[in-house]
Amino acid sequence: MSAGARTRTPAKHAKYQRLVELTKSLPPVTTAVVHPCDESSLAGAIDAARSGLITPILVGPAAKIAAVAKASRLDLASFELVDVPHSHAAAARAVELVREGHAEALMKGSLHTDELMAEVVRKETGLRTARRISHCFVLDVPTYDEPIIISDAAVNIAPTLEEKVDIVQNAIDLAHALRFDEVRVAILSATETVNPKVPSTVEAAALCKMAERGQITGGILDGPLALDNAISLAAAEIKRIESPVAGRANVLIVPDLEAGNMLAKSLTFLAKADAAGIVLGAKVPIILTSRADSVMARLASCAVAALVATVRREKAAKAIA
Repeated sequence: MSAGARTRTPAKHAKYQRLVELTKSLPPVTTAVVHPCDESSLAGAIDAARSGLITPILVGPAAKIAAVAKASRLDLASFELVDVPHSHAAAARAVELVREGHAEALMKGSLHTDELMAEVVRKETGLRTARRISHCFVLDVPTYDEPIIISDAAVNIAPTLEEKVDIVQNAIDLAHALRFDEVRVAILSATETVNPKVPSTVEAAALCKMAERGQITGGILDGPLALDNAISLAAAEIKRIESPVAGRANVLIVPDLEAGNMLAKSLTFLAKADAAGIVLGAKVPIILTSRADSVMARLASCAVAALVATVRREKAAKAIA
């Protein structure tokens, strides 16, 4: 692919529309929507239900949800509602619904992410697995010709090398669930050379060697790579970096949460990208949306969760067989 291919502007939301289209043949995913007590979170769940992406179970104070629905002119007649007194109880009950087998996904409503995740990671009653929990943004960047996954920009603040192994594997598994033709993972730092004074470059090199040894599977890794030579063929050619990933990355692994959060928000607000958010590594996918998200970004987040849930369902069926 030529460097010029990266500069064309495809139809707006074309990449997200593809994800939504992939779910058309799939049954809606039963999703516990946690404390949908403002218009954006309640309307987002209803829009996703109308699009056939999810079957929502609304978990929260019934009177408050009903008041929001009335003020926003939203019809709740066809949706199950689980009445609990407050947001803490909503998070706990939603996690219980998953553990009881009544829900295949969680969706954040109008409560803090930390409040929801505290119940998810609770040792005795949460949704932990052997895998480290991590967050992925799936970005539709108008000037890039395929979706970009960025991880981790919301959960792990300063991950260790061991934790980054799971962060990378979660992102690769997500790319496969989204049916990427090839998963090309750039381990980002400030430079493309290994410098012992910059720990993220050393960790990047270690992650690539671990992939060579089969400790990380399913993707092509390269790093350290600076952002420019990860996503720009021209930049990679100038630096004389020969790699199947450089200039063509579709998964970006950042050194820490600060770098990831700034990168994702820079693309959102400066490059007019949309960002769908999902948490992986728990027993079910967790949809994280923001009040600033567009309708299409909310639908894309639900589509991503639906595709991940489908893969999990298929793996469970194979294990039983």
